Amino acid sequence: MKLPASLRALEHRNFRLFLMGQGTSQIGSWIQLVATSWLVFSLSGSTLMLGLAAFTLQIPLLVITPFAGVWIDRLDVRRVLYVTNTMAICQALVMLAILLFGQIEAWHLVLGNLVLGLGNAFDAPARQALILRLLPSRNELPNAIALNATVMNGARFIGPMVGGLVTALLGEVWSFGLNCLMRGAVVYALAQTDLKHRVISAARAGWGSQLMAGLRYAYGFLPSRCALLLLAATSFSLQSYGSLMPWFASERFQGDSRMLGLLLSCSGLGAVCGMLYLATRSSIRGLFKVIGWSAGMASVAMILFSFADGLWLALPMLFLAALGMMLTAAATNTVLQTIVPDELRGRVAAIYVMSFLGMSPLGSLLTGWLAQHLGTPHTLALCGALSLVGVGFYVRSFSDIRREILPLYEKLEIPPTVD
Repeated sequence: MKLPASLRALEHRNFRLFLMGQGTSQIGSWIQLVATSWLVFSLSGSTLMLGLAAFTLQIPLLVITPFAGVWIDRLDVRRVLYVTNTMAICQALVMLAILLFGQIEAWHLVLGNLVLGLGNAFDAPARQALILRLLPSRNELPNAIALNATVMNGARFIGPMVGGLVTALLGEVWSFGLNCLMRGAVVYALAQTDLKHRVISAARAGWGSQLMAGLRYAYGFLPSRCALLLLAATSFSLQSYGSLMPWFASERFQGDSRMLGLLLSCSGLGAVCGMLYLATRSSIRGLFKVIGWSAGMASVAMILFSFADGLWLALPMLFLAALGMMLTAAATNTVLQTIVPDELRGRVAAIYVMSFLGMSPLGSLLTGWLAQHLGTPHTLALCGALSLVGVGFYVRSFSDIRREILPLYEKLEIPPTVD
C-alpha cells in the first residue's frame, strides 16, 4: 500500500529503523532531563543553578560542534553515532549509581550534563548528515527531515509527561534507569541498518581550511546567512525557557515534577504540530517566509506566557511558542540540507546545530542570572522582546532573500509549492 505524500520517506526500511531507534532513545533522554532538572532545583533551590545545568549540557554544541562537523565529513557517520550513544548510556549509568548510593549533589548533575553535552556535540550533526544516506534520492530529503523532526518532537511531548510521572511516583532512580534501557534502541537500529559503503576521499586541506569552507558556504549566501542569524537570535532568546520551567512549575503553578512534565509536554505537542505542518508541504519553496512568521509568533507567545497566571492561558501560549521555535529551526534545516553540496553536509549540519542548540546555553546562563535579579517572568518577557527585534531585521531583508534564493531553486529544479 502506497503511503500518503506526507509520509513518503517511511517507505524506506533504513529510514524507518532510524526513526524508531531515535524516537525511543529521545523519549529516554527527556525522561532523564526532567529528573535532572527537578533534582537540580530541589537540591539547590536556585534558578542560577538551573541555568548552569542547561549551560553545561548545551555549551559543547556551540564550542565543539563546528569542529565536529569537519570530523564527521571525514568519518563513517554510523560509527560516530555508535560512540556517542554508548557514551550517553555510560553517563546515565554513572548518574544512576550515584543516586543509588545516596550521594547525589547538584554539582554532580551539572558535571553529568557536561559529559552528555560533549557527546551531543558530535551526535546532533552526525544524525543530520546520516539522513540522506538512508534515502534513495535527494528528492525525499525534505519529507524525511520533517518526519525526523516530528518524531524528535513527539519524544519531546511524550518524554516529559512520562518523566514527570515516573519521577513523582517512583523516584529519579527509575528515570535514569529507563533512559539507560531506551538509549539502547538507537544502537540496535544502527546495527540493523543496511548502508552502502561510502568512499571517503582523503582530506586535501587542514581542519581550519575545511571549517572555513563550511562557514563561507553557510554565511556567504545571504538567504542562508539571514536564516541562520535569526535562528541563532531566537535560540539565544527563547530556547532558555526550558531551564526556567521548574520555577514556573513550583512557584507560579504550585506543582511538583508532574506539573513540570505537563509544561514541557505541552511545548513538545506544539513542536510536533509544527513538524506535521512541515511534513505536508510539497516543496521547500516558501520556507523562508515560514521562518519569519513562525519566529515572530514564538516571540509574542513567550511574552504572553511569562505573565500568564493560570494554566488556561499559559498552556496555549507555551504550545504556540514551541510550535514557532521548532518550525523556525526545522524550516531552516530543511532548506540548508536540500541545497548544500554533499561534501559539505557534515560541516553545514554542524553550523546549523551550533546556531540552533549551541546558542541556547548562553541564553540559559544569562536568563538564570537575570532571573535572580529581575525575576523569572520579567526575564522571560525580555527574552521574547529581544527575539522580536531579530525578527524585525529578518523581515526587512526578506525581499533580498527572495531575489537571491529563487535562481538557486530554479538551478536545482525544485518545484513550486502547491500548498
